[in-house]
Amino acid sequence: MPPRNALIVLLLSIASFSLGGEPLPGTQPLTAEGDLSAKMVEGIHRWLASARKEVDKDRAELWRLNTGILKSADAEGLEAKAKDRRQRVAEMIGAVDKRESGELMVQMDPTAKTVGILTGSYAAQKVIWPVFEGVHGEGLILQPAEAAKAAVIVLPDADQTPEQISGIQPGAIREAQFARQLAERGFLVIVPVLVDRRDEWSGSEKLNRFTNASHREWIHRQCFEAGRTLIGFEVQKVLAAVDALKGPSAKLLVPGAKIGVLGHGEGGLIALYAAALDPRLDVALIDDYFGAGENDDVIYRSVFGKRQWFSDGGIAAMIAPRPIGVASDDVPQIPKPPAAKNGRKGAAPGGVNTLDRDAVERAIGEADTYRKLAGAKPMEMCVVSPKAAEMRRTPEAFMAESLGIQAGAKRLASVAQFSSDTNAVDTRQRRTVRELEGFAQAILRDSERVRKWLPLWTNLKPGAEWDVAQKHARGIFCETVIGRLPGEYVPSNPRTRLIHDKEKWRGYEVMLDVQADIFAWGTLLVPKDLKAGERRPVVVCQHGLEGLPEDTITEDPAAPAWKYYKGFAAKLCERGFIVYAPHNPYRGGDNFRRIQREANPLGLSLFSFIIAQHDVTTQWLASLPFVDPERIAFYGLSYGGKTAMRVPAVLERYCLSICSGDFNEWVMKCASNTHPAGYVFSPEWEIWEWDLAHTFNYAEMALLIAPRPFMVERGHDDGVGLDEDVGHEWAKVRRGYDKLGISDRAEIEWFDGPHTINGVGTFKFLHKWLRWPEPK
Repeated sequence: MPPRNALIVLLLSIASFSLGGEPLPGTQPLTAEGDLSAKMVEGIHRWLASARKEVDKDRAELWRLNTGILKSADAEGLEAKAKDRRQRVAEMIGAVDKRESGELMVQMDPTAKTVGILTGSYAAQKVIWPVFEGVHGEGLILQPAEAAKAAVIVLPDADQTPEQISGIQPGAIREAQFARQLAERGFLVIVPVLVDRRDEWSGSEKLNRFTNASHREWIHRQCFEAGRTLIGFEVQKVLAAVDALKGPSAKLLVPGAKIGVLGHGEGGLIALYAAALDPRLDVALIDDYFGAGENDDVIYRSVFGKRQWFSDGGIAAMIAPRPIGVASDDVPQIPKPPAAKNGRKGAAPGGVNTLDRDAVERAIGEADTYRKLAGAKPMEMCVVSPKAAEMRRTPEAFMAESLGIQAGAKRLASVAQFSSDTNAVDTRQRRTVRELEGFAQAILRDSERVRKWLPLWTNLKPGAEWDVAQKHARGIFCETVIGRLPGEYVPSNPRTRLIHDKEKWRGYEVMLDVQADIFAWGTLLVPKDLKAGERRPVVVCQHGLEGLPEDTITEDPAAPAWKYYKGFAAKLCERGFIVYAPHNPYRGGDNFRRIQREANPLGLSLFSFIIAQHDVTTQWLASLPFVDPERIAFYGLSYGGKTAMRVPAVLERYCLSICSGDFNEWVMKCASNTHPAGYVFSPEWEIWEWDLAHTFNYAEMALLIAPRPFMVERGHDDGVGLDEDVGHEWAKVRRGYDKLGISDRAEIEWFDGPHTINGVGTFKFLHKWLRWPEPK
């Protein structure tokens, strides 16, 4: 049958349908029932579980091949490869800022009840050392009377104080007082304080706004967007202490003395990364953490892309040929964040759980496999109690032998204690939190200056040079910021059913396959006045957070969704556009937010899946005989506005984009601790994207959309942001489009209203650029 006659038959078939679930001609019947939104989210979780297994296999093979190559390489090649790996890890955890040099300084605190103790073999005093501008390491130094033959940096768990792990104040059993035991053997011991898991200072006194996010999560929320992590900050504190011991404070050690690191719980995580990054640490002991990275459930341990390249075993392998020991006896368990109270809420769920013994064994086995291939000794299993089965060495005995200290040094029977001084400990913790907070905010403020020097801006003029810069930037945005789903799409196998039959249009529910366990779903609105052979433009109308496709369609003013969407999808269809209302998987509370947490270690994000769904959807739309594939537009509100910035920036199949109720100075909205609508206070804990601050704010995303038309719809009373911030970011978009000679393609409509579709200037914009006449 000739194509024209086939189209006539298709149109006649559409016109004859009654509301009975019939499919759109050319598609299979859609029979899926139940909550398709929930099924979409669960399918993505299944895909991620499978992807984790696959990436673990791929990573193991990559390491095996690389280690085999290194084994036959010369020493120079081996060190070059090791530097490359250390650089990759440093970038992944954001340990990239230049440290300040300085010495370890005994801290005399006149407000503290006691500043130090003296035993028969060592003195314990408070100590401080420089790390970054405005940031210090703090804790205790346990110092022998004479220059020590070796030093150990002992890292307590986040909820332990240096005094507790040193046996100076109650809180740790004797066998776990690692700092004290090492000091008694004659080591110089430094015990840094870590950011703890309380929430007393998680918030802003200026705004009088607070959250129950732990201090660790509070710092994470401010630094992840800027390509930093709390892990990286605390590793830098350890390495700054090494700098001091190797430099200005070298007098505390005998010449050539070795330095080790020992960490318990959260401190074990920091010790593992510190030893992997710095060969000056001659030995590492990881207590009650190793293997936890396989199934981390706390947001502040999130490392973007880590699982693609490194497991805990892979990180440990980087320490080779230096010795590393592991102990696993009493894992700190904090299954939940601090409880919501007194208006404090919004913390991400999840916590530190009991170590999976199988995961520990797998991590050790993986590390030992790599270490053996590299010619290093296996990891050593230690026990905290010397009476334990198999009589393995205790951590301090392992450290002593590895660092060349006589293993049989006599322990003291008792040690004097500091007077309990809760105020001093709390003041130190508050100072630790606020210093890192200030440093993170300074990085954020400087990020705009960094973005100004991106090729997108420095080559901003029409021509081949800018085209190349834009293509390169789009690749970075897609591959390293958002993350592209690996593998090919499966056949879309479109299934549809009729769910609306209105006076001017019909609506079909649509389901399309994307990859195994991943599908796209939405509603297609088709005008009834299509003429034979006609190809019309499409407007894709995107809902916001916790929304459904129907929310954009409903014409019932009593419906809860009406006040936000005003039935804009139906209105546009009544104006003659074909309309598609897709579902995005940001519905289901913390269940959908876990997609981001599970995807980030794979170098992916929530929008990795959304982009793939839109890619398949727009391919299908473009294939329909009544659609003009060159005129497919995007229009989204709220989280749909976030989609309007990201998806068209990647998918050039969208011919224009309208961002409603979301356009912002996005970086500061996400991570500023003084933004009145900032996400650092909100329950939307999935919102941050790795190092977006130094790569793509909303102006840069708009430049990825250029030269296609781009519009912003902004209500003065929209609480998602401030007009001043929107104007600040819009000015950069305006400049970009002006410099490219396409000023008429960028518009903003300010209206006196709240967080809602206004549908005045935006509708005119759609008619203009989709070349479709406005109704009379």
